[in-house]
Amino acid sequence: MTLFLSPATLSGGVAPVMNPVLEAIFGNRTAAWVLLFLQCYGEGHALRIAKTFGFGLNMTQRQLKRLEEEGVLVSRLVGNIRLFSFNDRNPTVRNLKELLEAELKLLPVEQVQQYFRGRQRPRQSGKAFVHNG
Repeated sequence: MTLFLSPATLSGGVAPVMNPVLEAIFGNRTAAWVLLFLQCYGEGHALRIAKTFGFGLNMTQRQLKRLEEEGVLVSRLVGNIRLFSFNDRNPTVRNLKELLEAELKLLPVEQVQQYFRGRQRPRQSGKAFVHNG
């Protein structure tokens, strides 16, 4: 049960293609990618998630709202941005996070670097830049 992307996606083309099994479990690929994003980063807002995968903002917002209404996610306002994260009070969500973590580990390195290792915060002022390469 692994995720896979089309060659067009790896070159920056279209949105990622989801493993059909995960797509069936979560209802659609947008929901599955949203959950993988949140598993990797811990929290996120609709625009950031939509831009990461090349999804439409409305489609991403609908999935976040649906998952929140079902008790999978919780949200909070930070300024004018609604941040979503997992509802850790739900015991089923704990099991879901284990599944998502296992799926993240099965992703090829290129996909992890493209979608799941982006900077989330600005660089600390005065911090030395270390180049690994």
